[in-house]
Amino acid sequence: MRDHLDLVGTKSGWAVGFCGTCTVHVDGQAVRSCGFPVSAVGGQKITTIEGFAREGKLNPVQQAWCDLDVAECGCCQAGQIMSATALLSEIPKPTDADIDATMSGDLCVAPFTPVR
Repeated sequence: MRDHLDLVGTKSGWAVGFCGTCTVHVDGQAVRSCGFPVSAVGGQKITTIEGFAREGKLNPVQQAWCDLDVAECGCCQAGQIMSATALLSEIPKPTDADIDATMSGDLCVAPFTPVR
């Protein structure tokens, strides 16, 4: 996606499905793209972080991220936004436990050199 489609929002951290920086949506479900074979896509719809903005307007999670000044270096942010958006589409009013369970797999990879 990054090299051939110029969709650079989806990152590659450890490239083993561990950190979540590569998270995309496949038919609305958050999926780690680094471990998801292209052959499994079939006719499913893939959405990257770039696909969330519509007509120049950020989606609500992206806008909240900006309004609350969440981002620091940004490497893990796209994956976190993808996971949070999938959670909210499934559970519009998640509990703290729902949030913890969903977001605990999205890790900061800033201290490490991402695999390209």
